Amino acid sequence: MNLYSKFNQHKLGSVLAMLFTIFMLANPLRAELPGKGKTVRPITNNTFEESFWDEIISIGLKRLGYTIAPIKELEITTMHVAMGQGEGDYCAHHAVPMHNTFYERAGGDKTMVKIGPFEAGNSQQYFIDKKTAEQYDIHSFDQLKDPNIAKIFDEDGDGKADLTGCNPGWGCEREIENHLKCYELTKTVTHQQGTYFALIADTIQRYKSGQPILYYLWEPMWVSSILVPGTDVVPLTVPFTCSPPGQKNAPTTILADGRNTGFSVIDVYILANKNFIDENPAAKKFFELLNIPTADTSKENLLIHQGEKTVEDVKRHAKQWVEENQEKFDGWISEALKASQ
Repeated sequence: MNLYSKFNQHKLGSVLAMLFTIFMLANPLRAELPGKGKTVRPITNNTFEESFWDEIISIGLKRLGYTIAPIKELEITTMHVAMGQGEGDYCAHHAVPMHNTFYERAGGDKTMVKIGPFEAGNSQQYFIDKKTAEQYDIHSFDQLKDPNIAKIFDEDGDGKADLTGCNPGWGCEREIENHLKCYELTKTVTHQQGTYFALIADTIQRYKSGQPILYYLWEPMWVSSILVPGTDVVPLTVPFTCSPPGQKNAPTTILADGRNTGFSVIDVYILANKNFIDENPAAKKFFELLNIPTADTSKENLLIHQGEKTVEDVKRHAKQWVEENQEKFDGWISEALKASQ
């Protein structure tokens, strides 16, 4: 055999070795997976519009070999308590800084780890309909201190503005109640609470019938595809920042355009059991790399609002999202596999 042939054989062997490595990383079922024989216990909140995140994470963990236990659905406050007590391995619904107090009360860094954020920069704002804003020159939330302005948004005849607000236990309700006190609005504004999606559906119907509306909204949410900011509704600013206890060191409430919304921008983290993370470096790395753009969650929320709202629909949406982001997703899996070696 001449030198040229030997060189070609060596070169071919190197190429085959490289291809084999790539094949093993891209096809984890061919290798010993880090999650083999392990069952992961996810916990979720009771906001169906966010289950899209859970399904995407499940796809990734399954590719790492983990078995996913039936997901446990809890209220947000209870979700944090359950995580702190070790009743679950992870949840993908920890909003910072909104849930800071829940986290600390549930045990904080002693028992849990915050990983991410996997979705960053989500805003919260107050909105009113554009027609009313222009007619009465309303641009700031504290203008509702004027009884004559407040009664414009009165639904039940008590003379007070009715604000479509936040479910008890979500965390945002504490921010709204704090604002009502800070801006001296408790005598002129009623914070309407209950089931948010039922309340906001009623708010949309009132807008369509020509009535003034006042509501709280976070992003991403399908509502903004119906009540379009700048076209149908306008956001209100606040005169100064007044954050509730537990958020004193939170990021600024002032947006890039200079408007002060009164609410800190929300970053969404995965909350994980400390022991689980210590024992599962592959899952940890996958959690660290996961990134879901806000626009994609908004798109999912709109699909749900338009009727694609079964569990199977959301599973299909998650699978489609992974396929649309296949190269990036495969890269996360490869890095997670490397982390377990």
